[in-house]
Amino acid sequence: MEKWFIMRKGAPFQEIAQKFHISPILARLIRNREITDEEEIRLYLNGTIAELHDGILMKDMDRAVEILSEKIREKKPIRVIGDYDIDGVNATYILLEGIEKLGGVVDSDIPDRMKDGYGLNQELINRALEAGIDTIITCDNGIAAAEEIAYAKKMGMTIIVTDHHEIPYEEKNGEKVYELPPADAVVDPKRIDCEYPFSSLCGAAVAYKLVETLFNVMGQDVEDVDYLMENVAIATVGDVMDLVGENRIFVKQGLEMLKCTKNYGLDALIECTGVDRAHLSAYHIGFVIGPCLNAGGRLDTAKRALELLRASSRREADLLAGDLKALNDSRKEMTQAGVEEAVKMVETTALQEDKVLVIFLPDCHESLAGIIAGRIRERYHKPVFILTKAEQGAKGSGRSIENYDMYEEMSKCKALFTKFGGHKMAAGLSLPEENIEVFRRQLNEKTVLTEEDFCEKVSIDMQMPLRYVTEELVEELELLEPFGKGNTKPVFVEKDMLVLNSRILGKNQNVLKMQVKDLGGTVMDAIYFGEAQECLEKIRRAGGKITATYYPSVNEFRGQKTLQIVIQNYR
Repeated sequence: MEKWFIMRKGAPFQEIAQKFHISPILARLIRNREITDEEEIRLYLNGTIAELHDGILMKDMDRAVEILSEKIREKKPIRVIGDYDIDGVNATYILLEGIEKLGGVVDSDIPDRMKDGYGLNQELINRALEAGIDTIITCDNGIAAAEEIAYAKKMGMTIIVTDHHEIPYEEKNGEKVYELPPADAVVDPKRIDCEYPFSSLCGAAVAYKLVETLFNVMGQDVEDVDYLMENVAIATVGDVMDLVGENRIFVKQGLEMLKCTKNYGLDALIECTGVDRAHLSAYHIGFVIGPCLNAGGRLDTAKRALELLRASSRREADLLAGDLKALNDSRKEMTQAGVEEAVKMVETTALQEDKVLVIFLPDCHESLAGIIAGRIRERYHKPVFILTKAEQGAKGSGRSIENYDMYEEMSKCKALFTKFGGHKMAAGLSLPEENIEVFRRQLNEKTVLTEEDFCEKVSIDMQMPLRYVTEELVEELELLEPFGKGNTKPVFVEKDMLVLNSRILGKNQNVLKMQVKDLGGTVMDAIYFGEAQECLEKIRRAGGKITATYYPSVNEFRGQKTLQIVIQNYR
């Protein structure tokens, strides 16, 4: 079941429209995104890289660049240790490129998802010691590695942490006591004592700020590393950061650069995945390019994605891009098989009665647990944990719904886990296999979720008759891009449209193409992607009428342009 509601937020729309030379429709959409004062609106519509804050404002940034500039001058061996996901790989690449350009002696290491797990560990430090490394810089990890960093310091190493994750804390007498790792410098905008004005950066953005500040301090031209903004954009979208403030500027700028990237690897990946360069958007990073970069870390090694970014010839790039695309294709097949198995379990066992789904898929590849959990959550709109067989016990990931704080609920039965972590909407855990059933039972006994919580909320920007859908409006809506978390695509609704004709298309019969007529008499093409046959039957039962949420677009076919609406939800 879905619960639809229309946002009704007030503002002087005409006034805003005149001041910023936009339509009142756009003014209303901007207000719905909680952007209210004039300066915010100006930044949202016209923010440029000139508006990005100076990295030196981050706590410990001065210490980090002071240490690094000295190590670079003295040719001390530096190692960047990243993470195996899209953010960690791009952050690693940014630091390698920056330090190399400044003449530093630098290499990198990335943990193996299956063997090493997440973040810095003793094995990675020992590898660095054996290689004679003087300084380690972490990126997209390190903030929670206090013990490991203490060990590295004891072994005489210099450690710089760059991260964007929450600072670990312990509750003492009802107060949170934050614990920073004992590194030589800890650069993380989430630090309580950090006065940097924007704390929601991804790991790659923090790495970029470090490189930029380092170039300034060492008297080099910062514009020489501007091209790394495309990597910040990829990481920001891929790590699902809110597309507001600085993130919005990074992604907007980075997408423009990506359209004509000089990076052999990214160019080859855009080519081999068939992305339309001219219309490259955040969607393509999230659903086409990003999953290929992530596939290495999931099924093989994230070092493959880093090799792609560092490819020095087009031939090498083509080979690596093809490998990653093939890996991602097999990841898709494995995911689909896992989703089907999970659905079967929910629908044929006692799991269907549960409010919180705990599903054990012993044969599933552990790196796919999170993706499968996300798909099952979308299907049933319930919190979901997918557990798989690991070397020791079971291991898995959870994905939540808005009204269920996953980390909090897990904390109520933490005695069952060997390891767990996460936040409100997602979590990771390891536990002995014999505890799975107890875990499932305890979560369901303790939950206060109601039937109402399982209703998916569809937030609608405004009701809009089809006569307002014009090429000018479609073009103007592009001013709101990039869309993603924190800046969602606008949702319009129109009631009781008459379906004049319809046909089912697509090799999987999952596209419904229609012509609709609204109450004002405007006729327009409409397209729906999903269970096409089911949609058509429901329309017939409703006497040929449909109420739908939609997004307007222009369909180009053989040089002909026609307006159409893309239907998202319907009744």
